[in-house]
Amino acid sequence: MTVKVLIDHNLPFLLAHGGLQIQIERTKAALEHHGVEVEYLRWFDEDQRGDIIHFFGRAAPSHIRFAQGKGMKYVMSDLLTGQGSRPASLLRLQAALNRCFETLMPPVFRDMPRWSSYREADAVLAVTPYEAKLMRQLFRADPARLHVVTVGIDELFFADRPEACGDYLISTATIHPRKRNLETARAALTAGVSMVFTGKPYSEDDPYFMEFRKLVAENPGRLTYVGFLPARADLAEAYRKARGFVLLSTMESLSASALEAVAAGCPLLLSDLPWARDTFGADATYCGATDAGGMARALREFYEAAPRLPLPVRPPTWLEVGGQIRDIYRAITGATRAA
Repeated sequence: MTVKVLIDHNLPFLLAHGGLQIQIERTKAALEHHGVEVEYLRWFDEDQRGDIIHFFGRAAPSHIRFAQGKGMKYVMSDLLTGQGSRPASLLRLQAALNRCFETLMPPVFRDMPRWSSYREADAVLAVTPYEAKLMRQLFRADPARLHVVTVGIDELFFADRPEACGDYLISTATIHPRKRNLETARAALTAGVSMVFTGKPYSEDDPYFMEFRKLVAENPGRLTYVGFLPARADLAEAYRKARGFVLLSTMESLSASALEAVAAGCPLLLSDLPWARDTFGADATYCGATDAGGMARALREFYEAAPRLPLPVRPPTWLEVGGQIRDIYRAITGATRAA
């Protein structure tokens, strides 16, 4: 018995890019490598058929019920970027408020925040153990249906790293205030370290991006912006030549860029947020400062220490991740390996 999977998402790629787009595209390719038949769900095609809908994001409970009413299984992959970056005190308050809402509000309103989706889906996938914990704490996700499946990395990132590291730090992220690219660039100038930035903005006319690009143009040789690198081999090469990887974002889920950097042999400097501590533990360096001076000190210290720093555990490849998801599909549908 084989299964056919329909992948769904609620935000068109043409409107916003980012790590989730890469996750969806790489998941589809990895599943197909393992022999799973995969299509993107065509909302306009009433004749399309499948055994599983795999939704990336927080699905509407009614969507899940309609699918299950048609005899289909429903898998949901969600990222808790905001929740995963909040302090424990706010998370406890949010959990209590969620319980009150679901207890006191009339049934017609309870589906609006889509919290029950974590309990109604046949399988829910979290990218880290910490986010799985939050799904249980905040949304009462069913532990029996909850699975931790991390983000995979393309195999080309695992090539050998040069013995001598380069003289620059690298940051790969969408150019956006949440990623603090501009603040990181300013701190690098204060720290006297060279940095290379890759990634693109959501809009070329975005004021934040324009200010970032102006700062880079005013400091050639110290700051370099190479834009988006569509060739994955070029990005892998940039990681391998870098002295270290930097991501000082204000909110984050599991950063695929950080995992790519690890695969390429880069030590990490990350914002001191729960997702980062939970994922990398003592094998990364953390910056808890939000002021320019503190960020500059962290960058300088990291730059000097980078050649001696340990690397986190090797991340899985996308093919390994695809195999894990395929096994989850088989478990919820009763499909056998003999297929």
